[in-house]
Amino acid sequence: MPNLTSEFIANSFRELQVYITDKLEKNDGLAKFSSDEWEREEGGGGRTMIIGEGAKIIKGGVAFSKVEGEITALMREQMGMKGDAFLATGVSIVIHSRHPLHPTMHMNVRYFETNLGEHWFGGGIDLTPIYVDPLLAKSFHQSLKTTCDQFRVETYEAYKTWADEYFYLPHRKETRGVGGIFFDHLKPTNGEDKQSIFEFCLDLGRLFPVLYAAQTASAFPEPSEVQLSWQALRWSRYVEYNLLFDRGTRFGIISNGRTESILLSMPPMAHWKYNYLPEEGSLELQTLQSLKKGIDWV
Repeated sequence: MPNLTSEFIANSFRELQVYITDKLEKNDGLAKFSSDEWEREEGGGGRTMIIGEGAKIIKGGVAFSKVEGEITALMREQMGMKGDAFLATGVSIVIHSRHPLHPTMHMNVRYFETNLGEHWFGGGIDLTPIYVDPLLAKSFHQSLKTTCDQFRVETYEAYKTWADEYFYLPHRKETRGVGGIFFDHLKPTNGEDKQSIFEFCLDLGRLFPVLYAAQTASAFPEPSEVQLSWQALRWSRYVEYNLLFDRGTRFGIISNGRTESILLSMPPMAHWKYNYLPEEGSLELQTLQSLKKGIDWV
């Protein structure tokens, strides 16, 4: 069994980034990732891999980071972090699809430790379709459940509920998409050893390109103006969520992270229409009606 130092975990996450970008490139078949290495003045750095204008992917990023530094008063207040210094490493992905009938997908796996000896993992995967397809939503959740069951049988239900609560826009009273799984502050003291939690995170990372390929396997005709307009409206919800509620975005900003990498999750465009209401019986209205907590997809 390897010694799970922060250096080993960070190197494994960096290798995971390479694995994911290779699989996504092959699935897209046209676009290639470009690499942006960066350093953080307070300590650490990372590599942000960017892709866009592909056959399937219109904009996306796969970011690796390993950063360290002082736990500031703002970090204690907003994130509840204790101690004087922290180290954080992880991989974060957001992929926005070109066609409105293909989804946006997000994944994050991360590891934190502090100078007080605390350490924990977090992460998850969630699906944000522009148009909800119940069969694809069921397939997505079933794949997540299979992976969770291999870690611990009770995990899927707990983490699925957590995702429903986390990826929620309270001011809209709607979920960001059809959910997925989410977990945070997962420690060996919760009943799992550090190795098994780490391997679970790596399994989720390797699963991401498999899930994205399954969600984008069907080819569709050129989208209509109605579909493109709806896509831009749904992307605006993504912007609202990430800027108002996402913990990763907030942590990146208050820890003086790299702004370009923090905001790589933003879609290529977004529209806000005043008091927009889809027509009765439309596919757009059906999608809105599916954006609720507690839907049993499996």
